[in-house]
Amino acid sequence: MDYSATELAALLRIGAQGCLSDQAAVGLLTDHDLWLHRSDFARTCVTVETDPFVPGEEIAAFIDWGTAIRLLVTGALPCSPSEAAMLRIAAGLAGVPVNLRAMLGGLDSRNIQLVAEAVMHANGTRSDIHGEVA
Repeated sequence: MDYSATELAALLRIGAQGCLSDQAAVGLLTDHDLWLHRSDFARTCVTVETDPFVPGEEIAAFIDWGTAIRLLVTGALPCSPSEAAMLRIAAGLAGVPVNLRAMLGGLDSRNIQLVAEAVMHANGTRSDIHGEVA
């Protein structure tokens, strides 16, 4: 699978349509701007589905969150503690059980902001770029 991070993000957004928590998980991973750039992650955790009636045309991509966390735990996706926390939190938004308390302590202010925005999206709460809730 040879897709750029931008292409994967677009395909993942298509796959997440219709579910706020899936959109939030994909958005968090995209905004964090690490995991979709990693070929090991994309190769092992992302599936691109094609329309059987249009050969070769991509229609959507999906992350196998359970596989991502299993690979993270086994060391097959080496990364920093904060990078692991962001992946775990995104997986948690997508339905994988996560210990949020353990994940939040090591995040910097940028990543905490990304997590807060993702949680608000998953809840259906919009906020503008100045933090005002709409």
